[in-house]
Amino acid sequence: MQPTHFYALTMLAAGIGIPVLAALNAQLGVRLGSPVAAAVVLFCVALAGSLVVLMLHGPRPILALASAPRHLMLAGLLVAFYILSITFIAPHFGIGNAVFFVLLGQLISAALIDHFGLFGARITPVSALRLGGIALMAAGVFLTQKV
Repeated sequence: MQPTHFYALTMLAAGIGIPVLAALNAQLGVRLGSPVAAAVVLFCVALAGSLVVLMLHGPRPILALASAPRHLMLAGLLVAFYILSITFIAPHFGIGNAVFFVLLGQLISAALIDHFGLFGARITPVSALRLGGIALMAAGVFLTQKV
């Protein structure tokens, strides 16, 4: 399997997992009576799983952490914001609606990050075709709200 196919399939699986994660954690939040408690459980399980994978890769990544720029740690706050917001909102707004808007936000921000090469990303200019795709996605989100 070519690396690009592996990358695409892995990210497809990650994308499939996002609505599943949202549905599972939203239900856990409802059952616990606290979306915040559900988020804490999710992060504990995620931390345990990540630690297992880290142990398989050895101590080098931990040693490199000391030299990493502190602003890169903000990614953890963005994950927390996503998990908390989807856990709070999905039971009221619907999994599909919540994820559609998350996807729309991802497309817009990904296009900007790629276009300007932000955070060290490879520069991929926004083309008319790419803008058209984002516009179609926005139209799809709009249509899902009208049903």
